[in-house]
Amino acid sequence: MLLHRLATRLLLAALFSLAALTGPFDAGFAQDAPFAPGWALQPGASSLRFQSVKNEVTVETSQFATYSGQIAEDGTAKINILLDSVDTKIDLRNVRMRFLFFETFQFPEASVTATLDPTVFADLAEVRRKTIKLPYTLDLHGISKSFEADVVVTYLAEDLVAISTGTPIVVAADDFNLMPGVEKLEEAANVKIIPSATVSFDFMFARNSTNAAPVTVVETPTQVALEPEGDLDAEACKGRFEIVSRTGSVYFPSGSATMDKKSEALLNSLSEIIRRCPGLIIEVSGHTDSDGPDEANQRLSERRAVSVANYLETKGIDRARFVMVGRGEAQPLLPNDTAKNKWKNRRIEFKVVNG
Repeated sequence: MLLHRLATRLLLAALFSLAALTGPFDAGFAQDAPFAPGWALQPGASSLRFQSVKNEVTVETSQFATYSGQIAEDGTAKINILLDSVDTKIDLRNVRMRFLFFETFQFPEASVTATLDPTVFADLAEVRRKTIKLPYTLDLHGISKSFEADVVVTYLAEDLVAISTGTPIVVAADDFNLMPGVEKLEEAANVKIIPSATVSFDFMFARNSTNAAPVTVVETPTQVALEPEGDLDAEACKGRFEIVSRTGSVYFPSGSATMDKKSEALLNSLSEIIRRCPGLIIEVSGHTDSDGPDEANQRLSERRAVSVANYLETKGIDRARFVMVGRGEAQPLLPNDTAKNKWKNRRIEFKVVNG
């Protein structure tokens, strides 16, 4: 009897030791809900980078500073990226990327979604590291497309896993209607840009505790843009107004001075810039193409400038800070010889006139 009790105790001790060694991560993948109770991305231990090439030989590496992500109990994974947090290490280059390329005033966020197959991870605690083919969907600039990537998954601890790119992911500008943005960047910086980028990431995921607060996605991307805090100096203000003038995102129906509602997103962002440039007087100038009589175009450009100033005044900007002028067709950006050039010439420009 004594030997039987001793053997029983030894068996129980061995089982407890085995449970301690395998832990909840290992046990979890043998259950019906292997991702329970969910996993959360750890931004402080993660990175999301992309490389672009200009003038054929200059490679630039940038990153995003603000993103969040989670893996739900059913294996649905989602990463949300706030595009206003793009970080090129140069302030005005960041502003160009936000306003001219990503157009964050209309498309503030990108997201990546995927569904993880639990059977693929069944041996992860044993092999520690493996490369998998992961189908995913990228939502960017109002367009959703599906792809597949090589992803490396590394088991670090029972409640900690690293997920990273096995090979850089190529994202083509044309797939997401970003070619106009590439052209705007080229014109603004006077460079040639290869219209694709390679993306790489190193994400750290931690298992949620059963009493953890739910993951919250930031919904105010304009508050996380990487730029100087507080009021902007004159140079930063001038650069921003010049960049916003290149967006081509203030719209009017042909022959009309009534602003289209889709212009409001850009002007709302512009109003925040104006608030951060106190004391500066801003010229709002309207421009037209060469279609129609000169005098009619002059009057139309003046009315359009006034329409923009009227809207900005509704956002709390003092009317005394604006000088409204019409340039008519006198200052084209490009020859009025194609429909595309005419579209670019029909524009609103903003600039500082007293600093």
